[in-house]
Amino acid sequence: MKSFKTFRLDPANHVLWCDGDRVPVAPKSFDVLAYLVEHAGRVVTQDEILEALWSETYVNPEILRKYILEIRKTLGDRPDKPEFIETVPKRGYRFIARVIDESGGEPPELAASLATVEQAKEDTVVSATAPSERETSSGKQRLWKPPIIAALAVLAAAGLGAYFRPARNGANPRTLNNTSIAVLPFADMSSAKDQEYFSDGFAEQLISDLAKVSGLKVVGRSSAFQFKGKYEDLRDVGRKLGVANVLEGSVRKEGNRIRITVALAKVDDGFQLWAETYDRKINDIFAAQDEIARAVTRALQVKLLDPDNAQLSPGSRSTNPEAYQAYLQGQYFLARGEDKRDLDTALSYADQAIKLDANYAPAWAQRSQVLQTMASFALVENTEGFYRARESAEKAIALNPNLATGYLAMAMIQMNHDWDWVGAEVSLKRAALLEPGSSAVLSNRAYLSRMLGRADEAIELYKRAIALDPLRADSHLAMGYVLYLVGRNGEAQAVLQRAQDLNPHLSSLHLTRGQMLLSEGRRQEALAEMENETGEWEKLTGESLAYYALGRREESDSSLKKLIAAHQNDCASQIAEVYAYRGETDKAFEWLDRAYRQHDPGLPEITDPLMRSLRQDPRYADLRKKMQLPT
Repeated sequence: MKSFKTFRLDPANHVLWCDGDRVPVAPKSFDVLAYLVEHAGRVVTQDEILEALWSETYVNPEILRKYILEIRKTLGDRPDKPEFIETVPKRGYRFIARVIDESGGEPPELAASLATVEQAKEDTVVSATAPSERETSSGKQRLWKPPIIAALAVLAAAGLGAYFRPARNGANPRTLNNTSIAVLPFADMSSAKDQEYFSDGFAEQLISDLAKVSGLKVVGRSSAFQFKGKYEDLRDVGRKLGVANVLEGSVRKEGNRIRITVALAKVDDGFQLWAETYDRKINDIFAAQDEIARAVTRALQVKLLDPDNAQLSPGSRSTNPEAYQAYLQGQYFLARGEDKRDLDTALSYADQAIKLDANYAPAWAQRSQVLQTMASFALVENTEGFYRARESAEKAIALNPNLATGYLAMAMIQMNHDWDWVGAEVSLKRAALLEPGSSAVLSNRAYLSRMLGRADEAIELYKRAIALDPLRADSHLAMGYVLYLVGRNGEAQAVLQRAQDLNPHLSSLHLTRGQMLLSEGRRQEALAEMENETGEWEKLTGESLAYYALGRREESDSSLKKLIAAHQNDCASQIAEVYAYRGETDKAFEWLDRAYRQHDPGLPEITDPLMRSLRQDPRYADLRKKMQLPT
């Protein structure tokens, strides 16, 4: 352990502390700092550091300058008045702060030269500073001590750069075996800090672009954005997301100008494979996105399925800057959840983008997604909402037949409203061809397989979706529900526990567990689960079921009455499930008929084991036939 000023450096555990708090530092930045501290007091050349830390891979010395910049920002150091790292022109760097080796005193090199260094710094400062600014008792200049800028310890904000050149031994750069990557949320570096929607949208677009590359595993948005605002060690990020590489960056947007800084790093050692800074006008944003996507694939040495793929060509995407920014703001509010206010705002931005550019296909796909979400949650009239959503999806596909989100939006309408399973399969296959690495496409393919009774296929597809989006709790929940449907309750419990670990407040989680326990006859445990449910209609449904199982009919009636009063327009299928479980077959089919008329997205779930009492009734087969489901 070595200490200097308020910092303590622990080389053995790769940790930097400041006043008892851990300071996040990228792995290779830490190595550079540790080397300088180890040789404090003397000048170390660029070649010496590069040889010590990159002995097998030869990199551009420019990388060292940028690592030094990051370290300075982390320590709160200034190159013009250094307290820690001094640049010695045309020679190298010298760590000038007094270092205490807690295992045995100051490093010998520092002890021998520290007095000379301090005197030189003192002479420089005194000659340029007025007497009133000096401490008269000792003659020493007061040291400027800024706060630690911990946020800039991550690669996104620091914008570190590294470029391959031939290895020292003449060999070619090593080919990466694990072509997996996570695109983390980009940092908003705009002066007003009001461009979060833009930085988020830029990162999200890169995820979509890279998902088009065959052979490249790209982590989905939900999991990657779990790290938003967090400054975790890259190795921890890689472990949690199951990737070998991380792409980070920052966006600074001022008026019509934008600066994008991007860095691609290996998570095992923090070594940077590629980095670049782009200074562009806002109307060149698509070209910049295409350049970045291509540069990343080159750095990872991934062979594109189709090198001439139109989606990655600079000329394939265009719109005016105002329409694009409205679209990004719509994406920002759409991603926030299912709150009516957020969805209304998202819809208004989609409409604004379309008004500004009626030929911008992504805005039409976005509008379709918002409208069908609102229709599914009875925030707009169901038939009208899905009709408008279908029009928008068709428009998106017509404008750009190579836009995966257009087909995905259409597939969701075909499944949730039309019950057109054949059409949905066609739409999802097209989306999968366009974005083979999309976790959203895989999740919807899994749902389709589940509806068609292909449970094993659904489980495998959910596994693939989870591999691409491992921190998305609702994917674990969905897979757990399929396992429950086929009686693999032990596996289902383990998957549902993972969902709870990721999101303890996830709605439908406790309802699903409770349904599973009821199917096993564990009534009291089921009630405990239902009472812990966080979703409103889910809790009322669960309590109606569990109270009835325990013989508490009045309480079951009370919960069911509340469910009907509040959710008769969006939960008809759940109301039918309660009646089916209670043995009230005619009432169950009355509500199933109502669900059919309402095009309730939950209606295809009549395969739930708690509704097995209906399966012998001819009306059950008739209903499945009307929904075009296998009988």
